[in-house]
Amino acid sequence: MLADSDTRWKWGALTAYRIQSDIRLDGYLLRGRATPTVRQLDEVGARADALREIRGVDFVRTIDRTRYDVVVLACVGGAVQAMLHGLARTWNGSARRPVVVTGYVGVVYEKLADGLLLRHGADVVLANSRHDADRFRAVYRGVGADDGSVVECALPFLGGDRYPAERDPYTVVFAAQPSVPENRADRTYLLRRAAQHARKHPGREVLIKLRSKPGEHTTHIEELPYQKLAAKIPGGLPANCRLVYGNMGEVLDRTDLLVTVSSTAALESLHRGIPTAVLTDLGIREVLGNHHFLGSGCLASWDELDAGHRPEPDPDWLARQGVAAEGAYESAFDAARARVTELREAASLPPLRPYYTPRTAPGYLPGILARHGLDPQGAPLPGHTDAPEETGGLRRIARETVREAARGAYRHGVQRVAPAIRRWGQL
Repeated sequence: MLADSDTRWKWGALTAYRIQSDIRLDGYLLRGRATPTVRQLDEVGARADALREIRGVDFVRTIDRTRYDVVVLACVGGAVQAMLHGLARTWNGSARRPVVVTGYVGVVYEKLADGLLLRHGADVVLANSRHDADRFRAVYRGVGADDGSVVECALPFLGGDRYPAERDPYTVVFAAQPSVPENRADRTYLLRRAAQHARKHPGREVLIKLRSKPGEHTTHIEELPYQKLAAKIPGGLPANCRLVYGNMGEVLDRTDLLVTVSSTAALESLHRGIPTAVLTDLGIREVLGNHHFLGSGCLASWDELDAGHRPEPDPDWLARQGVAAEGAYESAFDAARARVTELREAASLPPLRPYYTPRTAPGYLPGILARHGLDPQGAPLPGHTDAPEETGGLRRIARETVREAARGAYRHGVQRVAPAIRRWGQL
């Protein structure tokens, strides 16, 4: 399994185990800006039998087609496309090869066509709900591409005990997102309203659940960490309001009301029957992703929540979204398991054939592949051959030190320099 962030690692590993539980899972972390730290992997809780950090160009060159039955690509669309082209070239002419599986880590509310076409070419493209499966097939049919790879399943990390009843203390969790909303004013507003809710209800606990610590990256870049914004709240956060980290499932174990803008955590919460609110304070807009929850019955504002409102989800909407709150979740992966088994046991598989080729996308595909060290035919670009062997501990330590310094410089540029330049541009 190849993953490029903590959340995609979680999705990829748990998807592999949902497809078949008695497996050996070798994990590969795609080296890049979002490569997860040890702390992030521990927080996710999805384990692998082996773990290695690797460049994309090395992954496609070194993966032994005879060693693996299934390869799960848990990456952003561009990385999936590059790996598909690289693996297609590496495995060209082979009678036997692994089954290639990919999909999405959560709610698909933006770049639907772009992300899907970048994933086309995998043997199996998993859709997390009936709603997504219908949309995925429509996109593929719309460009004349084969839609037979789309298989409906569900998010692999839904689970946990059903919500029993209100507890003491009543706990409200605001599930923050790294990039939604993206500007300082909106993020400060949400933080201020969470603190205000805590002040209005001193008998409640208000937890602000964060995905990463300062300096870490997840699926999306976080330019304005809530930790820094919280330090500037006038008077600070009240005693019953605090920042928390940890596995989302464990946080939900003590949640009585989950509040978010559009986080996939809302689906985890709804699956468990926990009252869930999707905020409308900043509008219902595609850029926020909360438009995905139209018809869910979960849309609400902080004012309504302050007044005691508890959203009631629509059961038909839940069913369409793969949130099998009434027990059908255990069979949600039957179709995916059957498809992968059928392909794995076939005498041979056809070559990987992505929709994007040098002919169909000559102005788009080369740039995507080049970012991962591959030319338009999926071959390594000059200068992107295998990295030198690490013959000793000092060389490894030196390389890791340089890499961490580069990451630190990149994070500084993202979190400090880039926002400053944007502010100057608005003067």
